[in-house]
Amino acid sequence: MQSAEIFLQESAEFQSRLTEGFKVAGKLGEIRVGTTPKDEIHQQNELRLYRYRPLTKTQKVAEPLLIVYALVNRPYIVDLHEQRSLVRGLLNQDIDVYLIDWGYPGPGDRYLDLSHYIDEMLDRCVDETLQHSGASKVNILGICQGGTMSLCYAALQPKKVKNLMTMVTPVDFHTPDNLLTHWFKEIDVDLLVDTMGNVSGTVLNSIFLSLKPFRLGIEKYLDFVQIIDQPEKVENFMRMEKWIFDSPDQTGEMFRTFIKEFFHHNRLVKGGLTIGDREVDLRTLKLPILNLMAKQDHLVPPAASQALKYLTGSQDYEEIVYDTGHIGIYVSSKAGLDIPIRIGQWLNERA
Repeated sequence: MQSAEIFLQESAEFQSRLTEGFKVAGKLGEIRVGTTPKDEIHQQNELRLYRYRPLTKTQKVAEPLLIVYALVNRPYIVDLHEQRSLVRGLLNQDIDVYLIDWGYPGPGDRYLDLSHYIDEMLDRCVDETLQHSGASKVNILGICQGGTMSLCYAALQPKKVKNLMTMVTPVDFHTPDNLLTHWFKEIDVDLLVDTMGNVSGTVLNSIFLSLKPFRLGIEKYLDFVQIIDQPEKVENFMRMEKWIFDSPDQTGEMFRTFIKEFFHHNRLVKGGLTIGDREVDLRTLKLPILNLMAKQDHLVPPAASQALKYLTGSQDYEEIVYDTGHIGIYVSSKAGLDIPIRIGQWLNERA
């Protein structure tokens, strides 16, 4: 009986603190994200291409750096706020930074497939970046799914890309510890897309969260009640919540193609991937490659990224593994400080 009373008392206290925490969060007003000043230099339907305004008076790296983020979730995770911003770190390394925001696809975009995203949208953004910067080649930082797309693009357009950086990027989709592959291999993707058209971002986000239910669903709220008397930490928590649940829908044909070609058939490893009428062969990649991974990544385990070392034709390949998770590599204090410096040094060495 005593144990039951203690449990009920602790449960009531937790509920009370959680309620109080959300009251504090409700008083914060609008949660600001993506605060580094930037200018829109290109628009194509929902897509926006931004150039960030320099924070320093010098520019050591001659080529602009184009960030290619995933289609899932929003790219402002790389510029969450002033103290947690990969973008600001890169700008402080005297790098000219551009970023693609894919936007929120609507019902009319359901037939946009992998070829459209890479051959048309990504290629156009590279051309616009080159024209705006006056450079002849671009450096690309591809993140997660955006890294997979960037590998394909660099293999098809080697004359436009000088250096390639990938971050938490899946390459081998059939490693034993790839939880997403175990989930997606059971999906009848044709039935799903033919029925739904575009695929709900909310549904996909629920799948991602279900892969680590305790840490992403329960433990974080247990941690939250411990910081409700610290408004700055509450605000940081709400920024992350805003990003986690800001999930654009995926165009039906892009989702169909990506699931089949990568999760089902593992084309980057086994070969046979064609975009338009051209085959993507990672052995044709001769440019310098920097591969950044997260040791505790539950969505893209390091082994899935490290496969790139054995598939590329580059003689200048380097990889770094950070002791953090898939999200922590963007916003953790240690990785957040180190990654821009490493990228800056790496690019300067290849100037």
